[in-house]
Amino acid sequence: MFQNNPLLAQLKQQMREDLPIKEGVVKGTSKGFGFLEVSEKESYFIPPPHMKKVMHGDHITAIVRSENDRELVEPETLIEAGVTRFVGRVKWFRDRLNIVPDHPLMKDAIKARAAKGMDEKSLKEGDWVLGELTRHALKDNGFFANIIEVIAGTDDPIAPWWVVLARNKLANEAPEDRKDWQPVAEAETLTRRDITDVPFFTIDGESTLDMDDALSIKRLENGWELLVAIADPTAYVAHNSVMDKVAAERAFTVYLPGRNIPMLPRTLADELCSLQEGVERSVLCARLFIDFDGKVDDKAEFFAAKMRSHARLSYDQVSDWVEKIGDWQPKNEEIAEQLRQLTDMTLTRSAWRSKHAIVFKDRPDYRFALDANSSVTAILVDYRRIANQMVEESMIAANLACGNWLNERIGTGIFNVHTGFDGEKMEGLVELLQAHEAPFEPESLSTLAGFCALRRWVDERETSYLDSRTRRYQSFAAMSPTPGPHFGLGLTAYATWTSPIRKYGDIVNHRLIKAILSEQAHEAFVPSDELAVHLSEQRRMHRRAERDIADWLYVRFLQPAVAEGKVFDADVVDVGRGGVRLRLHENGAGVFMPSSLILANRDRLECSWDDGRVYLDKAPLYELGQVVQIIITEAIEDTRSLIAKPAQAISPVAPK
Repeated sequence: MFQNNPLLAQLKQQMREDLPIKEGVVKGTSKGFGFLEVSEKESYFIPPPHMKKVMHGDHITAIVRSENDRELVEPETLIEAGVTRFVGRVKWFRDRLNIVPDHPLMKDAIKARAAKGMDEKSLKEGDWVLGELTRHALKDNGFFANIIEVIAGTDDPIAPWWVVLARNKLANEAPEDRKDWQPVAEAETLTRRDITDVPFFTIDGESTLDMDDALSIKRLENGWELLVAIADPTAYVAHNSVMDKVAAERAFTVYLPGRNIPMLPRTLADELCSLQEGVERSVLCARLFIDFDGKVDDKAEFFAAKMRSHARLSYDQVSDWVEKIGDWQPKNEEIAEQLRQLTDMTLTRSAWRSKHAIVFKDRPDYRFALDANSSVTAILVDYRRIANQMVEESMIAANLACGNWLNERIGTGIFNVHTGFDGEKMEGLVELLQAHEAPFEPESLSTLAGFCALRRWVDERETSYLDSRTRRYQSFAAMSPTPGPHFGLGLTAYATWTSPIRKYGDIVNHRLIKAILSEQAHEAFVPSDELAVHLSEQRRMHRRAERDIADWLYVRFLQPAVAEGKVFDADVVDVGRGGVRLRLHENGAGVFMPSSLILANRDRLECSWDDGRVYLDKAPLYELGQVVQIIITEAIEDTRSLIAKPAQAISPVAPK
């Protein structure tokens, strides 16, 4: 009698309308259920049946219900899909085409069809493809996708690289090249000085081809004169040309293990613009003065020039020579004296930055050694040696000088800006520092001097726990057409111009410098806010791609360690409600230790993100920055994840 009863339907609708509605983002789990994240401290359980209607990352509204004394939500409306374009793998089911998203929290197959012009039957089980979501279950009573591109075959040994590039919307090949690149007709007023007799030299990796910076230094009565010569690709790439637009879109050269994809055509990047030994090149040059205390003089000189590198040196050669290791020697006494002076300047400048700005802690870089089949044969550890510091300190000084120079003359450019601590998180930071008796007034934390002083004070603590906690309150660095300080470096202004072969923002700054030098109007080269946002987003994509491919290769390389039960030392780098994230000392791999593997009786454990600690029976067990010993239990290539447990079991005996 109640079937199709309009009064009952009206009552149900009224009851539904009376229920509270929450808006948030869906966070999936590997176990089929999920959560609606409304804020950092407010989330609601989404049962498995309702998760069938949404995807991880969806921005939705949902109705809150109470069942069995627990609040849960039922998805109601889609505000914005978390996924529209995605990488996945082909799955055939009863001769019907499906695509399974390549995401650890999206495992349900989506019905699909091949795009027009694509042979659907040529798609094999497990092929890597690019999908485009065309229907969403909250709107269309089901999910559906088009397969628009084949990325790689299921057995392709370099599939990880193609997949990572596609997921991050990065180019997978160099720009179209030609062999007859001609210099752009420059204004007659831009005079290039002939400094080919000045003893410049380059310091790079052994295999580097795109060498974009060269140095020359001499000692003065009150310090050092440092000449920094930078390759000038704008001599070949005209503003708003087809090539310029391609470079702007790419924004950066892609660097991945075993391969790089240049921002500019290889003929330009590796040959015509590269500062090769003994070859005359067009450059932009800066003349810097650094006193014996390590301070860079505010008045730098910029000029266009033609130079010739007198020596091609490598990091290891120079470091070995300075450290008196091995038998390599500079080609002549002139270069040897330059290296002595550059060593002295580097140590002096680094000491000045340690006292007045910020110097990063020395951490090794990890490099994958690959064979002909792109399999990892070893993970090499590269420590930051004196030659690396020479180039780093020289480039930081040059970019600081460029930031101040552009700011004083035209007040614009591409600046790397970091505003220190996030203003919205300042209250929590103040509470944290007061709890640790930090000697800082709250108002000082928003100043450059106060930020630097705090970072130096934190670095002096016995453990890195407080360092890790305070970094959570920092804002993110961004690129901006408006000058601003870079708190992360402790500098008043920072505009990079030293890598124009590899960074489009540096090309922008080159054009502005050249316009000023030639006394021409610079307005045509002023970067827009949209360009700055694009460059910032591209930088994030590049960094994510580096992490993605590293995670994949780490899993492949460490699979044997699972069977061996090898013990690793690792740093705690994050604590979430589900467990602990760590980084291995030996090779830099990131691993996850779920709370279920820390202790079977999870009721005794509390994983607190707020505190950055794991508590056992209310007592701290792990904390950020702590070194622990772990054993890898799983290396899962499908999700590119390494799972670990403590090397020594935590006692399950209840406390007395």
